[in-house]
Amino acid sequence: MVRRRQVKVREVLGRKIVNNKEYKYTYYTLPLNIYIPKHIVERYDRDYILEINPETGEIRAYPKKLAEQKEQKQEEQQ
Repeated sequence: MVRRRQVKVREVLGRKIVNNKEYKYTYYTLPLNIYIPKHIVERYDRDYILEINPETGEIRAYPKKLAEQKEQKQEEQQ
């Protein structure tokens, strides 16, 4: 049985000091510390669907917009 839920991407601001220089960076993450590349978040927005299969231990995360597009294509084919 696959568990499915909708989640939002969190924007995390990081800061690191190396050789007396401060570097700031931004990265995006989902629950369970799944990192999402910045260009994917910019392209598909921050709404994602997370599928967890406890039998196989498989975790899938994909943008909600892609899921909606896939459903529309399936409806058009029928």
